[in-house]
Amino acid sequence: MTTFDAALRAQLRRDPGRPLVTWYDHATGERVELSVTTYANWVAKAASLLVEEGDLERGMRLRIDLPTHWLTPVFLGAAWTVGLVVTSDDDPDAVVCGPDDLEEWAARGDDLVVLACSLLPLGVRFATPVPAGVHDVGLEIWSQPDAFTPWDPPTAQDAATDGAYGEATQGALMESAAAGSLLTDGGRLFSMANPASPPGVATFTEPLVSGGSLVLVRHPDPGRLDATYAAERATHRAGDPEVRPAP
Repeated sequence: MTTFDAALRAQLRRDPGRPLVTWYDHATGERVELSVTTYANWVAKAASLLVEEGDLERGMRLRIDLPTHWLTPVFLGAAWTVGLVVTSDDDPDAVVCGPDDLEEWAARGDDLVVLACSLLPLGVRFATPVPAGVHDVGLEIWSQPDAFTPWDPPTAQDAATDGAYGEATQGALMESAAAGSLLTDGGRLFSMANPASPPGVATFTEPLVSGGSLVLVRHPDPGRLDATYAAERATHRAGDPEVRPAP
């Protein structure tokens, strides 16, 4: 049994330049690819943001209320690097949200930490100022360091998820990923499932642990799925069977 951080470090030693997350938005035409190294840098910056700007500590609970986006697995990794519990509940200590839910969460800014992502290309800041008390991730994350070491590192026994995700420790989550059935070693998993959702977590953790990669599609266009699958040389499929590409 191991932790998320140990699993990521193992992949950095194994092949740091390989793709880990490739993201498409069929509605906008965007494509973003994160190598293992680039992903690790984003996780470090996000983890530092959670701790230094959000004052979050090991054992606290984070709601990741983001759509199917490349920043979603970044904040999953950041949460587990710090030792936070990823929750689906409505009473977290902090939330990471997108523009669609910003006003709703900003209204609760007196009770919890709100970090908002514009979801604009390159992860940049919102075009207009966010509500008072809200952290604009695209503004604040760039000043964070490319490396992060928690002062109180989580262990394999630390809780990783709760709520609708189910209660699981980091060790159990990584062990389940290693024994998973979505992907073989080194494969590329094609998915439309949000990684920050109970059915979608494994679509990220399995590629991470197995030395594979995730091809993630937002706003999937059924007419373009076959071409995207082929262009990315995907090897396995997950998600809604009604919109999976034909074998």
